[in-house]
Amino acid sequence: MTIAHINRIGTAVPEHDIHEAYLGFINKALPKGKARTVFERMANRAGIEHRYSVLHKDGMVEADAPQDGFYRRGAYPSTAARMRAYEQHAPALAHKAVAKLALNGEAAGITHLVVASCTGFVAPGLDQLIAKQLGLRDDLQRTMVGFMGCSAAVPALRIAQAAVLADPAARVLVVNLELCTLHLQETDDIQTALSFMLFGDGASAALVTADATGLALGDFRSALIPESADMITWHVGDQGFVMYLSGQVPAKITQALREDTGGLLRGEGTQAIDLWAVHGGGRTVLDAVETGLSLPPAALAASRTILRQHGNMSSATIMFVLAHMLGETDGEKRGLAMAFGPGMVAETFRFTRLN
Repeated sequence: MTIAHINRIGTAVPEHDIHEAYLGFINKALPKGKARTVFERMANRAGIEHRYSVLHKDGMVEADAPQDGFYRRGAYPSTAARMRAYEQHAPALAHKAVAKLALNGEAAGITHLVVASCTGFVAPGLDQLIAKQLGLRDDLQRTMVGFMGCSAAVPALRIAQAAVLADPAARVLVVNLELCTLHLQETDDIQTALSFMLFGDGASAALVTADATGLALGDFRSALIPESADMITWHVGDQGFVMYLSGQVPAKITQALREDTGGLLRGEGTQAIDLWAVHGGGRTVLDAVETGLSLPPAALAASRTILRQHGNMSSATIMFVLAHMLGETDGEKRGLAMAFGPGMVAETFRFTRLN
């Protein structure tokens, strides 16, 4: 029986660590007093130490600053300007992630390309730009997964698995790329400021084939969480893409996991899972999963490590977690991957990390 495997995963982030610069810049926009105190306290509790951006940290400037800045107080860029930045920076970051796969002569054998991204639009699409950059074959089968938010990596892998099951000779390149920092909104609202404190830029590239190495992909399942459609939203605005992230999201996740009657775990208990690859949407999201499933603190260590090192990179984040797990060598392990996105949807799949 054919089984699709993630053979290798390459990850990449831009060179600019903007986390501390953002905290200082956005703090000045908040009203003095309680709002700033609360923001600083929440920032310290967020479990994030670094976030990277294609924009230099000096790109956030005050209204009267003499130097240029992508984000100038009182004059944030238009959506068109942000999309030009996406078109400029996205292909290079994707190439950086693909290079980590060390494909060498394998690139000519790639039959399918699946690209997931929800932070930019361009045509010819990012899939075509990547294919041209890598010199992939002219009859390459391409698929774009767009605007599905943080959970998009899972549908992208599901498409790759289907391609391999349909043709065991298929060799699928899956790229997740998000430039979240292109969508910073000017605000003096503390909840909005805290939401954007989570996000960074990142990209991943994975090779999915029938070769029995890496992570063996099992079954995929999607579940809509009732009465949650308005809790995570993502709209195209005049000044970038506007995200709304309700403070009720963690509690809703905990409730949904507690009420799950075995669908998520396929009728098995949590003890059947050795590896928990959970998208780090934020510290409170990881806390919600841990509480909802009654997991021990160590279960989400990999997810918390990626959150600390990179923040939330939307769809690329769970791939960073899986790459972290691929790098471990403590024997064959059964795993469950999980990510949440607008809808609110929970996307999951089972996997086995081979020796």
